[in-house]
Amino acid sequence: MEMGTIVSWEKKEGDKLNEGDLLAEIETDKATMGFETPEEGYLAKILVPAGSKDVPLGKLLCIIVSNEEDIAAFKDFVDSGEPVKSSTPKPAAPAAPTPTVSPPVSAPPPAPAVSAPPPPSEGSRIFASPLAKSLAREKGLDLTGIKGSGPSGRIRAQDLEGAVASTPAGMPMTSPSAQYIDIPMTNIRQVIARRLLQSKQTIPHYYLSVDVNMDSILRLRADLNNMLSKDGVKLSVNDFIVKAAALACKKVPEVNSSWQDTFIRQYNSVDVSVAVSTDAGLITPIVFRADSKGLSTISSDTKTLAAKAREGKLRPEEFQGGTFTISNLGMFGIKNFSAVINPPQSCILAVGNSENILIPDETSERG
Repeated sequence: MEMGTIVSWEKKEGDKLNEGDLLAEIETDKATMGFETPEEGYLAKILVPAGSKDVPLGKLLCIIVSNEEDIAAFKDFVDSGEPVKSSTPKPAAPAAPTPTVSPPVSAPPPAPAVSAPPPPSEGSRIFASPLAKSLAREKGLDLTGIKGSGPSGRIRAQDLEGAVASTPAGMPMTSPSAQYIDIPMTNIRQVIARRLLQSKQTIPHYYLSVDVNMDSILRLRADLNNMLSKDGVKLSVNDFIVKAAALACKKVPEVNSSWQDTFIRQYNSVDVSVAVSTDAGLITPIVFRADSKGLSTISSDTKTLAAKAREGKLRPEEFQGGTFTISNLGMFGIKNFSAVINPPQSCILAVGNSENILIPDETSERG
């Protein structure tokens, strides 16, 4: 992650802050996460407004002071881009006393300031992040009726994916030959595009395919699900694939490795990344140590991670890393496909659907 977006500020300048309070919502490369207040104090100055995109890591976002009387010293503070030390703050007024300031808050990616959209009309009950409102204006979208996935139903940027532009009169989005809509790229889709390009340009791809007889696995799955039904556990075919792939990686450790330019890093445990499709794009949450986990645990982990991925609630450590990836499109009726390797991993397993096929019994006597 190198850039991010300040979706919203949950506190205003002058507000008292308690450690752990939700300070801001920040859209990272893969998800929108709440950024918590690192310590107690008062929010003296917000330096990067809500809606700011492409904010680089390490950018100064705001100033938190320990004492309420120190807030005024930062009323006209302007970020010069130089590091601000807690012992030597730089208030705008020369005569202002030197207050004791908590270290400046530096968070995930922010960017050049984007003008915030105008507030909703009088009586409007639409709750949306500044970024979502800005994107809605750019795309000509009506936020009424769009279901929000944020806290208390707040509409977020990713909720606008697939929404149809209203193209109000006087603002047609047309070309000389056809109508079109310009859809802004979310952080996650920009990262996916860069990673796909990196993978295809820097990792030599070659493809192998094999048909697997699933009869025994399907019978075992049915038996285990009958046994586990009282515990509310239902194993999927993908759970067996994750376990089988993890055990195969232990037998062939060269697959469970990554290229590090001057050496090959071979991993001791198998952390399986499972591709999950979301409205915002593809993300690969990780089933850690899948080689040593049972099927029930793998099933539970996969369901939990997939739900969090679709809700945009994955923590970075839940999708960053992984030693081997599985992409399963069998549920969509896909027979086979060529998946793209998830860098810096060395291999990915593309899984198609299962189907009933009559196979001659080679052991039977021929008349």
